[in-house]
Amino acid sequence: MHALNFEKSDGLIPAIIQDATTHQVLMLGYMNKEALEKTLAEGKVTFFSRSKNRLWTKGETSGNFLHLVDWKSDCDQDALLMRVRPEGPVCHTGSDTCFNEKNLPTDFLTQLEEIIRQRRDNPSEKSYTASLFEKGLNKIAQKVGEEAVELVIEAKDNDETLFLNEAADLMFHYLILLNAKGNCLQDVLDVLRERHQKTKN
Repeated sequence: MHALNFEKSDGLIPAIIQDATTHQVLMLGYMNKEALEKTLAEGKVTFFSRSKNRLWTKGETSGNFLHLVDWKSDCDQDALLMRVRPEGPVCHTGSDTCFNEKNLPTDFLTQLEEIIRQRRDNPSEKSYTASLFEKGLNKIAQKVGEEAVELVIEAKDNDETLFLNEAADLMFHYLILLNAKGNCLQDVLDVLRERHQKTKN
């Protein structure tokens, strides 16, 4: 953080806010050094409000917080990209984004991850997924192991339908395990991409 160029624009750096799951750009705000430090310390995105002339945590009145997933600076160290998990609409108008766009997953796996997150955060007695989260990490990990074994068993036979269904079961429980550990499929893809880059060099 010490390398960031806060002085280039009178102590403020533009911060692009992006949904970590859908990659949709949600809004643009400004941060000074204190706002960034508070964001990193508390895990909720805080800006410097130019109109209020003070630090302002997004959601402090509405409850629609932006939970920080990760962040990076640009090549000139004078702009930020904050990847977040939004809690509710981002814009004060009630829109998903401050650009009046819908924040929707672009592929089914991403949609499925969002559904899993919703089942975790808003549990229902009828939800199988919510019941797994309630039983805890050990039970979730056990289910992944069980589904992996069942997939291996079906792989040795010639029933494609059963094999694909067991593969789907394993993928579903794997996504739940990632969520329970505070990760998502994109985190795994990032690791694979990094490994691929190393093999090319």
